Amino acid sequence: MAERSKRNESVDETSDSGVGASGAASPSGSKPDGADAVGLGVVQASAEAAAGGPPSVDQFLGEPTRELEAWSALFTHNVPFPAAGGGGLRGKLVALVKRVLRPFVRGATADLWDRQRVFNLIAIETLIHQRDLAVARYKEHQSAIERIDQRATDSLQEVMLHNDALFSRVDQKLDRYRREAKGLWNQLGALLAAQATQEGKPMSEASAESGPAAGTGGAVPLKPSTAAAILEEQGYLELEKRFRGSEAEIARRVSTYRPYLEDKDLVLDLGCGRGEALAVLESWGVTASGVDASSEMVARCRERGLDARRADLFAALAEVPASSLGGVVSFHVIEHLPDVAVGRLIRLAWRALRPGGVLILETPSPMALAMSARDFWLDPTHTRPVHPGHLEVTFREAGFEPVHRLDLHPFAEESHLPEIDLQQLPAEQHQLADQVNRLRDLLDDLLFGHRDFGMVGHKPGPPPH
Repeated sequence: MAERSKRNESVDETSDSGVGASGAASPSGSKPDGADAVGLGVVQASAEAAAGGPPSVDQFLGEPTRELEAWSALFTHNVPFPAAGGGGLRGKLVALVKRVLRPFVRGATADLWDRQRVFNLIAIETLIHQRDLAVARYKEHQSAIERIDQRATDSLQEVMLHNDALFSRVDQKLDRYRREAKGLWNQLGALLAAQATQEGKPMSEASAESGPAAGTGGAVPLKPSTAAAILEEQGYLELEKRFRGSEAEIARRVSTYRPYLEDKDLVLDLGCGRGEALAVLESWGVTASGVDASSEMVARCRERGLDARRADLFAALAEVPASSLGGVVSFHVIEHLPDVAVGRLIRLAWRALRPGGVLILETPSPMALAMSARDFWLDPTHTRPVHPGHLEVTFREAGFEPVHRLDLHPFAEESHLPEIDLQQLPAEQHQLADQVNRLRDLLDDLLFGHRDFGMVGHKPGPPPH
């Protein structure tokens, strides 16, 4: 018994003297590191836990707590667990026996328990230290990420501001260059006009001598070999760009004819322009090609990967083998042609189409006075409006049957004549106002009907045997 008391006193002295897992105390006045630091941390943690008081045993029974600080306090205060024996009388007897024998067993194993307790405290303290270190590193990394993110945001804003300033300067320079180019172009036009005047002929005649496009009424020269011809072609392209509409709008208009063309193959577009119709036909899976008198328009088509070539419309149509095409289309071309040329184009198209093929011609509608008397003449290369009744007769004489007309592109709502609201008038004035509205409808349809119409003709198949 004396030897066991001495051994217990030795363990108590070891714990009190701050000896950790290393078995030696830290030198006085030196900064602990390694195992000594951990042992010192255990003593400090034990002191802090002791200052907080012993924890309740309930949180360690059943499903034990995962709080490391609670476990550290448990071992620091050496809180005993209640003796468990189970239920019933037998269980109570077992618990009683455990309580009676516990002091003797504790005394016999005190040194082992103290070592285990110190080890547990060191392990818990190490875990707490690693956890706190991980949390601190996470906070440092999070702070670094936030700083990097803020720097990236600031840098991006600075780059955007720099780009905005750069683009602003570029736009200013481009505007200046456009003005200078326009000024030079105007000077060139004035010089050519002066030269043509000195030679005693107008510029239109000078450009016509260089070879106008057959079948286009001289609107766009086929062989612009002189400066005057080039000038007139560029002027026409600028006019078309301003008044014809955007490429998206033209593509939407072409979609009107999808029921007539989507099942056709080998469609020829006469006067393909910027290639809107060719692109739409290609998107439908229809093989299509185009011809145009303007070299610049053809170049634009080819840049988009479209099949287009520069040629005279009539020559191109005449070169096509008979009964080889599924469709022939021409949008806003026949108003540039004389009447005889329109009839010739329709008959050449009938020859080129196979039975069941379709010819589609679209042109401004003279049925609306706002178009035939005003908007039609915005383009100085227009020769005359084409009446739909006369065009239908020409289709039928060429052999197309059936033939029908599509009225297209109505004027905007704000262009129409206002209508009298009967609800705003006394009942006795309703009859008169209704008559005025009926007259208004007739005038409005005459003035603001549809901008364009399309004539669709089908080449009939062979007669049944």
